[in-house]
Amino acid sequence: MTILPRFLALPRGSFFLFGPRGTGKTTWLASTLPNALVVDLLKPEEYRRLAARPERLRELVLGAPAGSDVVIDEIQRVPELLNVVHDLMESADGYRFVLTGSSARKLRRGGVNLLAGRAAMRSMHPFMAGEAGRGFDLETCLKLGTVPAVFSSQDPESALAAYAALYVEQEVRAEGLARDVGSFSRFLEAAAFSHGTSLNVSAVARECETSRTTVAGYLELLEDLLLAFRLPVFTRRAKRRLVAHPRFFYFDCGVFRSLRPAGPLDRPEEIGGPALEGLVAQHLRAWLAYSGVDARLYCWRTRSGVEVDFVLYGTDGIWAFEVKNADRVRPEDLRGLAAFGEEYPEARRVLLYRGAERLAVRDILCLPAGDFLARLHPQQGLELAVRRP
Repeated sequence: MTILPRFLALPRGSFFLFGPRGTGKTTWLASTLPNALVVDLLKPEEYRRLAARPERLRELVLGAPAGSDVVIDEIQRVPELLNVVHDLMESADGYRFVLTGSSARKLRRGGVNLLAGRAAMRSMHPFMAGEAGRGFDLETCLKLGTVPAVFSSQDPESALAAYAALYVEQEVRAEGLARDVGSFSRFLEAAAFSHGTSLNVSAVARECETSRTTVAGYLELLEDLLLAFRLPVFTRRAKRRLVAHPRFFYFDCGVFRSLRPAGPLDRPEEIGGPALEGLVAQHLRAWLAYSGVDARLYCWRTRSGVEVDFVLYGTDGIWAFEVKNADRVRPEDLRGLAAFGEEYPEARRVLLYRGAERLAVRDILCLPAGDFLARLHPQQGLELAVRRP
């Protein structure tokens, strides 16, 4: 199997590496640290031995050559191991610990040792277009997403269809995170209709025939499993009245499409538009994570309904992105960016669309979405991604 290079840079010291299942954490570490001591907590026998006696990890580590790299896969399954790791970091010099996780739920609970800041935090995301290289095709990625386990599969359609079932079975059922797995499965489908919008918890609760409190807990569970994220509203120096609710996204547009029921009454744009927005969102999140730029990702929406899909705000300035699943730019498509420019004249404004031409309309760059995603690279600023080739 061909292993595609990833944009994530290997930290010098110990670090946590979080990311949803299938994003390639284990594969990347195996190719980057081929001589590491690997403790795989997904193996039943390894899990049982270390869960029963966490101090056995000390024996394993001290039995390895001095200065070894130690990879502990799915550390959230036995959080007590973090106490042993912390002690080894203080008493046994030279070891670098890499602690991977596909869930932050147990690690967010009070009392869990997160190594007192002695380990950096890193995250692994679905493939960026630049990592896929010539294998990147916008239409295919909008349909199947870019989760490596799906992208690299011989049968990507089947792999994608099985992805949600993997999480329900292995994460939710096995860990006992939701009492009613059937209700949680219905929630996954209902939440897909809110991908790219503000999620109405009460409406989803009615759809799932369960309580609002239960749905709020399911939403928190989705985020803990790293399957979804919410973008807060950008409110710095706001003059207009803004909405307060964040926008909801599944972490991968292919996963969204696999969960979103579709039928003859669904218009293509009802799915294609949110899928494109999700693909751009996951690229911007990955770019932020891998580049180390001091910035955060937001959305922007006024009470009157004027909105901008994404706002990047940080030390490099303000960037505003609007995404349109159309092959031509209409004047009304620029309304949100124009309003944002009135509020923040220093902002760089970009419209990403499905056409092939680069345009400049009223100081707004209009770029083919596929070209922008292909040029987005963590070692380069956004300025180079929007610059004319």
